[in-house]
Amino acid sequence: MERFFDTTPKDHYDIIVIGGGITGVSVAYEAASRGLSVALFEKEDFGQATSAATSKLIHGGLRYLKNLEFGLVRESLTERKVWENIAPNFVYPIPFMVPTYNNIKSNKLILFMGMVLYDILSYDKGWTWDKSKKLPLHKTISKRQTLQKEQCLKIKGLTGSSIYYDCQNINPERLTLAVLKSAIAKGANAANYARVTSFIKSNGDIKGVNVIDELTGKEHSVRASVTINCAGPWADIVLNKALANSEDNHHIRRSEGIHIITKKLCNKHAVTVMTKDGRHIMLMPWRNYSLIGTTDKEYNGNPDDYRVTKESIQGLIDDLNENYGCDKISYDDVMFAYGGLRPLVDDQTEGSYESSRKYEIYDNAKQGLNGLITIEGGKYTTSRKLASQALKKITKKLGAKQKKSTTKKEYLVGSEIKDMNIFLGHLSLEFAGFSKDTIEYMGKNYGQEASLVFELAQSKPELAEKVSVDGELLAEVEYAIENEMAIKLSDILFRRTGIGTLGYPGDEIFNKVVNIASKRLNWDSNRTQQEVELAKQLFELPM
Repeated sequence: MERFFDTTPKDHYDIIVIGGGITGVSVAYEAASRGLSVALFEKEDFGQATSAATSKLIHGGLRYLKNLEFGLVRESLTERKVWENIAPNFVYPIPFMVPTYNNIKSNKLILFMGMVLYDILSYDKGWTWDKSKKLPLHKTISKRQTLQKEQCLKIKGLTGSSIYYDCQNINPERLTLAVLKSAIAKGANAANYARVTSFIKSNGDIKGVNVIDELTGKEHSVRASVTINCAGPWADIVLNKALANSEDNHHIRRSEGIHIITKKLCNKHAVTVMTKDGRHIMLMPWRNYSLIGTTDKEYNGNPDDYRVTKESIQGLIDDLNENYGCDKISYDDVMFAYGGLRPLVDDQTEGSYESSRKYEIYDNAKQGLNGLITIEGGKYTTSRKLASQALKKITKKLGAKQKKSTTKKEYLVGSEIKDMNIFLGHLSLEFAGFSKDTIEYMGKNYGQEASLVFELAQSKPELAEKVSVDGELLAEVEYAIENEMAIKLSDILFRRTGIGTLGYPGDEIFNKVVNIASKRLNWDSNRTQQEVELAKQLFELPM
């Protein structure tokens, strides 16, 4: 992967994409796959914000049935199957357990009706390329069976549970990267740490952007026929750079969602319960620990200033302790916490939890900004479909012939795997010197590229060291720098590898990562110290 500024850029692009989250990279991939020339700019790192702050799920949105959003649920369920197909190493079936109690909100009849409808809307969920991805129908089990499977539930009033299946996105950051790699493989150019400062205008039309390479401080002017604003929670801020009249300033609503990671509190199921105020909280297995989330609280303020607060973490802890029957946890039990902001479209309901995750694609020509399109809302699961819909407007504006989307029919780069079980078996034979947990982790998180990381570890034995509880290798650090546009220490720890996503890995491992990064990226002592301080801040819980 070469940064845009390290290539010879084109004089003119068909489209420029602003934003390197899952929406932006999906639009870039969709456009490049149809033969359009694409330049993408992300002001931080790819997938750093909202795309990394998810519940690590690819799901249909069972709770949206309550709002009668059948179209959104059906679209999400269809896209869930697409992700299973095109990204088989990242997306896996996971059983959800929804306990029933002797009250109105959580009774068996209402849940049964919802489950049947969910099954009907996902009638084609068995039509997966890899048959191990096939999701079964829901089932209802007794109180005794429920407690045998999961011991984290409150027993008082429990009448049983329903079990249904959705999918777990085991590494949203690397899946976002895989979509970007697929776009680049189709000819797109991209850069992280590339901040769009203003728009190039001609007679009121948007003709491109001015962008600063944050690594050098140099400003570049890049021209395109159409510019796509995919900045997520920053979409209104980007749009307002183009609006001449401050009275026309656009505003989007933002919702905060946080998650915490603790010791293992559940077994194999993602256990979801309803709080007294009607929200859902989930306790999910992830990397042999528990992932707990999420909150959904309206956020007012500049998204650049957003930070996870102690109040938000404590609120999630209180929700867990109040609604589950497992051992009580305290603030000291939280290994790691992360959060982000979700963009919500303007006309959604008052409370952010009740808001839909629908998306809107705006042609800003209506505001006198011909050549600019803004995308708002949406969720990770439907990002590919959103991109496909956006291309309808884009190609129309370009006057280009509408080509059919092929992205749901092609594996992502590195994910060309017909059967995951056979693939992992071949990896274990080819690289027999590595442990079973390392084979599984690398195979799932790197797909076909796992062989390259293993070969790197074999060529440099010091890089074959395990650096996490699930078998990650030190070789991933060097691989990320050399092949995956990792620029900062935080890129390596949190988005290219999982070394940092379970919390601070300890001084020994941390220092080894720093040592490799400083040498491979030619940092002097001041830059190294700066990177260390910034990374350590991300591990610290707010006090």
